Amino acid sequence: MQGWPVTLTEGPVALRPLRHRDAATWRELRVRNADWLRPWEPTNPETPLFRSGIGPYVSMVHTMRREARQGLSLPWVVTYQGEFVGQLTVGAIVWGSARSAQIGYWIDRAAAGQGVIPTAVALAVDHCLFTVGLHRLEANIRPENSASRRVVEKLGFREEGIRRRYLHIDGAWRDHICYALTTEDVPGGLRARWRTHGKRAFGQSTA
Repeated sequence: MQGWPVTLTEGPVALRPLRHRDAATWRELRVRNADWLRPWEPTNPETPLFRSGIGPYVSMVHTMRREARQGLSLPWVVTYQGEFVGQLTVGAIVWGSARSAQIGYWIDRAAAGQGVIPTAVALAVDHCLFTVGLHRLEANIRPENSASRRVVEKLGFREEGIRRRYLHIDGAWRDHICYALTTEDVPGGLRARWRTHGKRAFGQSTA
């Protein structure tokens, strides 16, 4: 796929491909953040929120790498000041006349609220729309997940309505709000639009 693998950076935030040697860090973050993540994540046996061996992580990496080679996903680690703090995946990529995909993310609770995920999303959106060649990106978020909704709203994603019982999460089929962006919505790029806000989030001068 054009534009993959790739590492993207903006200030202290970076997106880089998943590595097998991230397994121990990934497992520690997932276990420590289990209660923080459980209400929002799809039920998926490949990414358990409980302590286990590295097998589930290795399986996930193999699957995501295969899908990336096939042009079906872009799986990134999110880093902040060089440290692994979460994941961002652009998946369910559809080519042909649609050229669309879905974006999902999670972050270590200790790194939340510092502008990391909005910056990572802006990087991913620009890369997908202007390098990979997609036209539309969606983010589907539970109505109760106010923190995640703030991320896409401050970036200018358009709210397009409710998807009833869209995903199985935390023991039940849950409604999600669909947010979306197309290339026409960000002609100058989302990264440039977010840059001033991002610098404020990181406590940097905007001069």
